[in-house]
Amino acid sequence: MEEILGGLTALIVFLGISSPILIIGLVYYFMKRLEHKQILAAIEKGTPLSELKPPKQKQNGALWIRSLTFGIALLVIALGLLFVGPAIERGPTGLVSLIMWILLGVAVASLVRGLLYRKYQPQSQPSDESIAAEKESKISA
Repeated sequence: MEEILGGLTALIVFLGISSPILIIGLVYYFMKRLEHKQILAAIEKGTPLSELKPPKQKQNGALWIRSLTFGIALLVIALGLLFVGPAIERGPTGLVSLIMWILLGVAVASLVRGLLYRKYQPQSQPSDESIAAEKESKISA
């Protein structure tokens, strides 16, 4: 009887863990299916393909700012766990210590990622207005 209860408990735990993944998968599947039907209906009406889906916008260069902000936030949380963590688990094998090291690693990786994004970000071209203003200031001088 204990073996059956153990098996049922494992089944319930497995279903509890896997059900959110299953629900997200089903929602994603039905959304894609609806999108496909909408595209087919638009094609049947004669809508050009270029108007069906607008082109994706490029990142405006702020990706490095988000990475740095995320890294700094995780670094602050990790240092907070280091200095203010519960006294019970301050040993090197404690759960808080493990979480702190994981957060610290992710924070450093995010900081490095942000700095690399910033370094290799393509330089923006000057706008027509700034070029015209520069020419105007040279003429008046």
